[in-house]
Amino acid sequence: MAWLEALSGIEDLEDAEFDATLVEQFERRANGHERRPIRFSTPTFKEYSSTELSGCGKNSFPAFSITAGACGLNCDHCQKKILEPMIPATNPAMLDEKARHLIETQELNGFLLSGGSNKKNEISYGRYMPVVEKLKHDYPELKIAIHSALLDERRAKEMESAGVDTVMMDVIGAQETINDVYKLDRPVEDFETTLAALCSTSMEVTPHIVIGLHYGQILGEANALDIVSRYDVTALVLVVIMPFYAKPGTFVTPATTDVGRIFLEARERLPDKQVLLGCARPPGMHKRVTDAYAIMAGLDGIAFPADGAVSVAHTIGRPFEQAHSCCSIKLGSHLKTTMQSSFAA
Repeated sequence: MAWLEALSGIEDLEDAEFDATLVEQFERRANGHERRPIRFSTPTFKEYSSTELSGCGKNSFPAFSITAGACGLNCDHCQKKILEPMIPATNPAMLDEKARHLIETQELNGFLLSGGSNKKNEISYGRYMPVVEKLKHDYPELKIAIHSALLDERRAKEMESAGVDTVMMDVIGAQETINDVYKLDRPVEDFETTLAALCSTSMEVTPHIVIGLHYGQILGEANALDIVSRYDVTALVLVVIMPFYAKPGTFVTPATTDVGRIFLEARERLPDKQVLLGCARPPGMHKRVTDAYAIMAGLDGIAFPADGAVSVAHTIGRPFEQAHSCCSIKLGSHLKTTMQSSFAA
């Protein structure tokens, strides 16, 4: 049975509209990656449950913001709202106290360290690195991820020395997007320089590309993929712009077909790297179709998968596992099930 016809039998997708040509491309170009395992990540950044998977119910992998809800850029796409659900840790002692408390009371496996940037798109993590180093010394199994923003090699080495496991940064491929959306006076080259600095360390490096970052238009994504493909990254995380964070009327929602095409391009540009679908993407039926495209395109992981995602994986014969951690870090594997295709090969 062809993939498009098989999708029609999934109850959670009965009202979904798929691009038949794109689904045929996914199936034609699968080249065996339909058997590639996929990881469904359900970290405790927010409450989560679906018709097919349950959340963790504990703060096993929370996010801390060193600026609480403050950000010097206040970019058009975010308006600082992404910081709101994070746990404030506005000084090193607060981070240390809260992390240790969660280790003792809620089986903390790790955490994401983030925060709002200054007007140069930099985040001053330096004074937090001794805390990170001490936590890693006391709890060697603790996994720590960090959003780096823009930095130089010296600060990248500081993170490495402190024991940071995984570092993330956004790669923006269009100068217009940097200037207009971020209100930032820095060139595209600074984003590549940051990626190069991070890749000069032993940390796992997982750059992010925001699909539709230029007010919902597809603009710099291809160039961002070019930049990422030049470096030995651990994984690439793709996310999709969420217009409801922005000022009303400034963003449109990218078409799921455009998003799916970028998934396919990313998979083909980085055939031997992990390509993941991160937390941020529009909700509702858009998310269900987007997640189905990610699975069919051969992406390696999805954060907070939509209803129907497990069924899509089952339908095309992809085994999956569930992990209660950030999609960029592989830890805390909770559920692993090998599934057989529901239709003849």
